[in-house]
Amino acid sequence: MKPYLFVIGDVHGQYDLMMNLLKDYDPVVHQLVFIGDLIDRGPKSVACMRQAKQLVETDQAIYLKGNHEDYLLRFLADPEDVFERYLLNGGQATIEGLLHQGATAEYSPTEMAMMIRSREKELIAFLEALPYVYEWNDYLCVHAGVNLALSDWRNTTSHDFLWIREPFHHLPNQTGKTIVFGHTITQVLAGDNESTALWQHDHKIGIDSGATYGGVLHGVIFDRTTLLQDISYPNYTNIWTGER
Repeated sequence: MKPYLFVIGDVHGQYDLMMNLLKDYDPVVHQLVFIGDLIDRGPKSVACMRQAKQLVETDQAIYLKGNHEDYLLRFLADPEDVFERYLLNGGQATIEGLLHQGATAEYSPTEMAMMIRSREKELIAFLEALPYVYEWNDYLCVHAGVNLALSDWRNTTSHDFLWIREPFHHLPNQTGKTIVFGHTITQVLAGDNESTALWQHDHKIGIDSGATYGGVLHGVIFDRTTLLQDISYPNYTNIWTGER
């Protein structure tokens, strides 16, 4: 086991910010974890996904499934039913990154899904196999959270691993783990609609600060017992308005 854990928050296509964080990544000493939602909304979603896939294959990085990776897979499985909702959640950036700019206006959902499934078999298999959680010493990394109402958090449903919000944020953490998660932006968790600092409460650490909305992208480094460093890069190309 490597001596340090390096966790990167929800990237959402902000490739340049992600690559800035990776300048501090040392594969010899850091266990790298992507918390999920590398795709959708941001302009370089596919580049982010492919970069993370490469690091999984070369460095044994961990790429956790987020609800947006799941959204892409659901679109590919049922394009006519899912397409409009996927677009509303930022899927155009990913679909057109996998095909070409303007594809969402040029083809039907079924045609787009067929082309992606035909061209990207290896990538799709990779996404389907992504894990939901990763345990490292006394830390638990997960995209959205776990069901803290259960006697054993491991019985959390896949839907909750990807989507849970308020019940996880508010229920007491009796897992014995510090839970590092994304999905809900810190601006909402802090209740002030503006904070881009890490949200820390009851051994839960929220690291998604809305990088794609004009917030910041966090890379958080831990040793076995302590949060050692929070590296963050702001997104100056967008301006945070308090809306998303």
